[in-house]
Amino acid sequence: MARNWIIKPHDESLVALIEKRAGVSPVIAQLLVLRGITDLPEIRRFLKADLNDLRPGHELPGVESAATEIIKSIDGGQPICVYGDYDADGMTATAILVRCIQLAGGQVDYYVPNRMDDGYGLNDQAIHQIADKGVKLIVTVDCGIASIDEAATAKSLGVKLIITDHHQMGGALPEAAAIVHPGLADQVDNALAGLCGAGVALKLAWRICQLATGSNKVGARHRQFLLTALGLAAIGTVADVVPLVGDNRLIVKHGLHFIKSQTVPGIQELLKLTKLDGNPTLSAEDIAFSLAPRLNAAGRLGQAQLGVELLTTDSPSRAEALAEYIHQLNESRDSLERKVFKAANQEIRSHKLDEQAAIVLAQRGWHAGVIGIVAGRMAEKYNRPTVMIAIDDLQNRPAMGSARTACGINLYEALRHCSQLLVSCGGHVQAAGLKIESQNIDAFRQEFISYANDHTTADARQPTLEVDAEVPLHHLTLETVENLEQLAPFGEANRRPVFCARDVQLADAPRKIGGGERHLALQIQQHSIRMRCVAFGQAEWADQLEPDQPFDVAFQPMINEFRGWRRVELRLLDWRLCQVAAAMK
Repeated sequence: MARNWIIKPHDESLVALIEKRAGVSPVIAQLLVLRGITDLPEIRRFLKADLNDLRPGHELPGVESAATEIIKSIDGGQPICVYGDYDADGMTATAILVRCIQLAGGQVDYYVPNRMDDGYGLNDQAIHQIADKGVKLIVTVDCGIASIDEAATAKSLGVKLIITDHHQMGGALPEAAAIVHPGLADQVDNALAGLCGAGVALKLAWRICQLATGSNKVGARHRQFLLTALGLAAIGTVADVVPLVGDNRLIVKHGLHFIKSQTVPGIQELLKLTKLDGNPTLSAEDIAFSLAPRLNAAGRLGQAQLGVELLTTDSPSRAEALAEYIHQLNESRDSLERKVFKAANQEIRSHKLDEQAAIVLAQRGWHAGVIGIVAGRMAEKYNRPTVMIAIDDLQNRPAMGSARTACGINLYEALRHCSQLLVSCGGHVQAAGLKIESQNIDAFRQEFISYANDHTTADARQPTLEVDAEVPLHHLTLETVENLEQLAPFGEANRRPVFCARDVQLADAPRKIGGGERHLALQIQQHSIRMRCVAFGQAEWADQLEPDQPFDVAFQPMINEFRGWRRVELRLLDWRLCQVAAAMK
């Protein structure tokens, strides 16, 4: 579906003023203005991103009471169970608290639900199993805020419950010894509001370390642990696609450094397998495209326990074996994902489902662990909120669905609107999950599409690409692109800058690359300047681009480092027939 490019306007006089006062390059000044960062102290904080600006753990609502309860259990010799989640955010959050409680001298184990058998969050059967082992305190990470019935079960079994979560809160809160959640603040705290599960766990671990040592300034061992935990939290933050602003940006910016210099054995092994260990630095994209998918693969294929073990083991040999196994799981996940993606695309095209306000697909044989990834790709490709539903082959249990948003649809509200047709649902504004009986899928499809139709317009359903500026290729020098890294880490709400260039041509024939030839590599030329481009997941463009046809490109400039050489390359996001040439016809 063709996207409408929107080149953002900017105030040239304001750009010039910021360039002069902040002492930054013109391109950085323009990008700061486009991001709404125009106050000089704010600009300096943003560009410096000092770790000392990270908000103390006790400022997060609920941390003080939760940390006190955990220290009390540790001092009393009572066993503790950390109850996690099966995605990368949940795994890293679990590992942070397990390692923290171990360091404080506590008896601790962890439980992570199986995605296929247990589903998301707390469940009564698991609580009974944990209680039967003599556990008197359960600490949830990345789940639990909506578990009212399960909290009552824990209480009936004499088990204290501490909930740490960041998901959408309902009208009522579960009964617990403590609840740690950014949404409990008296007023919205922008620095804390976007924390993921691992970010919340990091704040709690920080305060536990302070109470364990009896000082706000912790000793060397605890400081070393917190820096390692910062790296784990950075992985969870990027993986959960939360906004990289406020504390999230500080966690990722500094966590990337400690992933390289001071991480756990399991991550060291993943760095080797992904060949990131040779990079002088890591980027948020390295997490998003290499580390996080491997951790998520373990959860998607029902092996989340091994993902947590990878992050908590101190045995180099065990870490190596687990990393290799999870690496292989990721290859299996990739194969399953491609199969579902192909089937979903065929269904959409053959029935013109992209002409509707939303897309709801359901099929037997789809693996429930990969439908969320495919839903995200469909939502991005067709600019429609998308629900993918995997129907149980034997239909002995409810079908499982994953939803991803587009067009500004609030998925949490959309699924609540359809809740009478669902067994359960939950999640975020942008991503959610559900369970549904097979016989209700058709009715749900109609209701969900109707909701999307009522809450979007035809204009909103037209896909767009926001472009920061038009830049001739000869301006993309190594120095200029290096300057862009001042704005890193890039991710949600702080994306890598997008530029466009007009009237370029192919310098060589495009090549399909990567596993399954899904990606595209090409050389483009503008006047005397040639540059290499890579378009991920867009191999089909090879058959659409013509050798002598001028076209425009939208891209993100990157620096490719190989064997000591550094050069600028472009990550191609979109292309269109040259608008200048078209206007002259």
